[in-house]
Amino acid sequence: MTAALTTAQLTQEHRPTLDQALEAIRTRAYWSPHPEHPKAYGGEGQGGRPSLSVAEGQAAFEALRGKRFELDQPGTDGWAGSEVSPFGAEMGMEYPHPDIDALLPAMRAGMPAWRDAGPETRAMVCLEILARIGARSHEFAQAVMHTSGQAYMMAFQAGGPHAQDRGLEAVAYAFAEQTRTPGAADWSKPQGKRDPLRLRKTFTAVPRGIALLIGCNTFPTWNGYPGLFASLATGNPVLVKPHPQAVLPLALTVQVAREVLTEAGFSPDLVALAAERPDEGIAKVLAVRPEIRIIDYTGSTAFGDWLETHARQAQVFTEKAGVNTVVIDSTDDYQGMLANLAFSLSLYSGQMCTTPQNLLIPRDGITTDAGPKTYDEVVADLAAAVDGLLGDDARASALLGAIVGPRVQERLEAAPGLGAVALVSRTVAHPEFPGATVRTPLMVKADGARKFWEGADADAPYLAECFGPVSFAVAVASTEDAVALLRRTTRDKGAMTVGAYTTSPEAERLIEEACLEECAQLSLNLTGGVYVNQTAAFSDFHGTGGNPSANAALCDGAFVAGRFRMVEVRRPAE
Repeated sequence: MTAALTTAQLTQEHRPTLDQALEAIRTRAYWSPHPEHPKAYGGEGQGGRPSLSVAEGQAAFEALRGKRFELDQPGTDGWAGSEVSPFGAEMGMEYPHPDIDALLPAMRAGMPAWRDAGPETRAMVCLEILARIGARSHEFAQAVMHTSGQAYMMAFQAGGPHAQDRGLEAVAYAFAEQTRTPGAADWSKPQGKRDPLRLRKTFTAVPRGIALLIGCNTFPTWNGYPGLFASLATGNPVLVKPHPQAVLPLALTVQVAREVLTEAGFSPDLVALAAERPDEGIAKVLAVRPEIRIIDYTGSTAFGDWLETHARQAQVFTEKAGVNTVVIDSTDDYQGMLANLAFSLSLYSGQMCTTPQNLLIPRDGITTDAGPKTYDEVVADLAAAVDGLLGDDARASALLGAIVGPRVQERLEAAPGLGAVALVSRTVAHPEFPGATVRTPLMVKADGARKFWEGADADAPYLAECFGPVSFAVAVASTEDAVALLRRTTRDKGAMTVGAYTTSPEAERLIEEACLEECAQLSLNLTGGVYVNQTAAFSDFHGTGGNPSANAALCDGAFVAGRFRMVEVRRPAE
């Protein structure tokens, strides 16, 4: 096969970007090669690479609807597709359904050449894939929007540039870990008067095998790209099994990856799609296949636990559920705190794995720059801040997006039965998509008496995740009790994020110590344009891998190092 893309061409274009990414993960400073403003796209983008405008991206998306999505994969035995946009639009796409017994051997066949290409060439190919995805960011935004229910700006930023950042971050970590050991070394051991013992040693990063990426409905690219690119950059083929309601964003990704691999002279079957038919449960079948040696999964705790228990032949990386908590002890910017929390509770209708759920507030109130505030006043003022933020339907729609599925809607409808409602959820009329289900957040008051959560059989509703736009304003006896409850929920259920507001050094020390011991990421006193929901690639770690919400962090060395093994060959030195 003659490569249309040579290694030299790819290196000339992409090596500077990889070097900057390596520097960014070392310094943890802000950096991104992917512009997050929509107007940066259209015409010639960075490096003269053409990119789609907003209108061109929408047209490209519309051209896909109602058609079969051809990938020319081996082992296609039919077609599958059941996506319906949360905004009410019919999608109508069909995707190749795999004959696994034919597809997996084809994927394995491409491994030796991909392995032998080495870490740098693999990284350059991955960066070319990301660059081509980046040029189509507006098309991907439409795909993410109409499968996840995210509003367009969030779908564009989180599903496009921010997801691409996370993919590039994984490539950088993969490259760093694989090149930590030199490719070759001369070894000489002195033997006194005798000639020294001399060996020539070579070291090759050897992939584990086929990686299975099990995609999620809410953030198919943002959550999918770290595992996809970490596995591919370390030499592993990747079989992408999307969520049945969010196939298109990952199908487009597979399409681009196969094009680039072919042009670079490698087997396109190193990346393939496994779409499933309704209720087929193909993920369970694939997860225990002996050919599957790596699994990346984002979704429910129940299936994540099943994977960790049953997929014994694979290295399993899971991001599951958690109970995210904010401790409110005191603040010197009361209005800023309220505004920040209101936005955090509202963004994407609370359908982020990092959205706060439990707001722990001392029953006797807190001190603020606006004077002392009782528990009831804090709750009422926060509810008013949410109402003020979402009072205009057009603004609310752009922030909330649509409810992604019926289970979220069911939890929201059942929430008033969990306690006194402090913030009523209302239905918002979407100005562009009348078929969308758009709902504002709901807040329930809760009694945080120790009797509800100290015992092993405690069943207070705030002790478990209630995914969606539902939060609990939990009255606690003291900040010390709040920290004890924080420890309990993080240890038992996990937490992707923890937030806290305090002006007390002692309270800050208690909260920070709790997060260090329970292994949870902490954000303190956020009152401006940074929110507890958000993490920045190259600087912030998403999750820790140290509590039940996830067994891995996006992204660190541990996320990539287990995807390959270093194999040594020793020969007598000449």
